[in-house]
Amino acid sequence: MSTQPVGNGRHRVVVIGSGFGGLFGTKHLKRADVDVTLISKTTTHLFQPLLYQVATGILSVGEIAPATRLVLRKQKNARVLLGEVTEIDLAQRTVASVLLGEKTVTPYDSLILATGAQQSYFGNDHFATFAPGMKTIDDALELRGRILGSFEQAEVTQTQEERDRLLSFVVVGAGPTGVELAGQIAELADRTLEGTFHNIDPRDARVILVEGAGAVLGPMGPKLGGKAQRRLESMGVEIQLNALVTDVDAHGVTVKDADGTSRRIESACKVWSAGVQASPLGKMVADQSDGTEVDRAGRVVVEPDLTVKGHPNVFVVGDLMSVPGVPGQAQGAIQGATYAAKQIRAELAGKQTAQERRPFSYFNKGSMATISRFSAVCQVGKLEFGGFIAWLAWLGLHLYYLVGYRSRITTIIQWFVTFLGRTRGQMAATEQWIFARLALEAVYGDSEEGEEFVRGAAGRRPPAPSPGTPAVTAEAGLPGKPGGDRKVG
Repeated sequence: MSTQPVGNGRHRVVVIGSGFGGLFGTKHLKRADVDVTLISKTTTHLFQPLLYQVATGILSVGEIAPATRLVLRKQKNARVLLGEVTEIDLAQRTVASVLLGEKTVTPYDSLILATGAQQSYFGNDHFATFAPGMKTIDDALELRGRILGSFEQAEVTQTQEERDRLLSFVVVGAGPTGVELAGQIAELADRTLEGTFHNIDPRDARVILVEGAGAVLGPMGPKLGGKAQRRLESMGVEIQLNALVTDVDAHGVTVKDADGTSRRIESACKVWSAGVQASPLGKMVADQSDGTEVDRAGRVVVEPDLTVKGHPNVFVVGDLMSVPGVPGQAQGAIQGATYAAKQIRAELAGKQTAQERRPFSYFNKGSMATISRFSAVCQVGKLEFGGFIAWLAWLGLHLYYLVGYRSRITTIIQWFVTFLGRTRGQMAATEQWIFARLALEAVYGDSEEGEEFVRGAAGRRPPAPSPGTPAVTAEAGLPGKPGGDRKVG
């Protein structure tokens, strides 16, 4: 175990998370008389709203996930520490993180907690084996492999029944991510892959959007939700509302309709975008604060100044905070982190005390979602509009929030090629992208599916090992992991 040095006596700020909240909080402390340590379990700042474009071959990972160290290279008072936070001690004011078994303890004077949220399966975590979410780079690359792999398998399959299953794509959840992903899978099949196969016509693919509620893009209202639904349907997307997914397996999903009847949708490729669950660090902090609670999604019910009770130096921002009227979007994380940084700076400058803080005030800049090329929906205050103008607004906003001029320029080029032409620049996919997560879960004993981990990825049995290659089993042992009896291969 290592302990970070006390330093030069300056105020120490620890920021946990490298998403919008963590990065903007750190950058807004650039000119403050503080030392900032940003702790993250990933090496990049992920522009999560564009993950679906990585999954469908429009953008590369590098365009939406620049290295955090490079982003902060010129900020002399900031350092980046890679590791997964395992413990936050509010009494001792320390944060413990672990990287490859090495534990590091970092002391702080002020803490900004911005660890975001992860995919929620509403208590059915085993669904993730067959229906990955859309929260990480690994999710996007795995999904790209599943989508393109389904077309490849359909090309060589021998039966029409199996071909139909392989060409059926189910997206669970009709929020912005689900709508955007369903639209892009449809365009991928209808435009990019047209004429590229001999035995199948990719345009025969079924894209099914399943939503448990009664509307598409429900929070955006019936007008914009209706526009999005009509546009998707004109593209051939099948929209099934009031349909609850009750089971997911290797071969499809089970859906329960509003009348109580259950039915099956046979599908090899499924993706889950139906809910989010806050990082468990939120509850860890709340449990140490007398009177602080978490909501059903695990978000911390913060004070008006975004702190936890009894700890005015601990700010919770982004998807981890529960504030009425603040959506779980990038703008909420950015505004919350910027607010926290301003409070720290003002108090260090002697302009105010913690008791004199003004409550956090959220400014809603609007919501938008893209449906297809040249079509989006946008809501700014009471103004609601869709179509080409909304699509241009969507492009402009996302370009603005991308980090770095290089990322913006290459993204514009990729969008130009994709939206005006028929090709996509990022169509590489490997079998390893599909199977790696499931293999690791099985090796580490985290998967309930055990021996089916690879079959579950694409609905088939993995290739047999080469002659002379030893089978991989738990008995072979894994350094650093306790023994077990689960068979992996």
